[in-house]
Amino acid sequence: MNERYITIAETLIDIERELRELRLWEAEMLPDAALASEQPFAVDTMTFPQWLQFIFLPRMYFLLDEQLPLPGNCGIAPMAEQYFSGLNLYSPPLIAQLKKIDALLTHSR
Repeated sequence: MNERYITIAETLIDIERELRELRLWEAEMLPDAALASEQPFAVDTMTFPQWLQFIFLPRMYFLLDEQLPLPGNCGIAPMAEQYFSGLNLYSPPLIAQLKKIDALLTHSR
């Protein structure tokens, strides 16, 4: 695996760690109907942290594991900033990791 993929994998692990530290990681899988959403960030069926856990992270790990092409543009951090702005959670470390993944996927080809 090349160095870029390793850096992305490490950042994904950091995102998961931050979700766990914020106690936003869920032990139970969501129902299939929630996972079938076609809306951006699945806003109609799950919360943003759920989308990270059940949609984004698994897809990214799959792409890395299979060494498939990665997205060429990523803009997750603004959604995170909006989502967490109204919550009383210390989210800057998570948002920093999301900014990092945005930069890695958008600026590195």
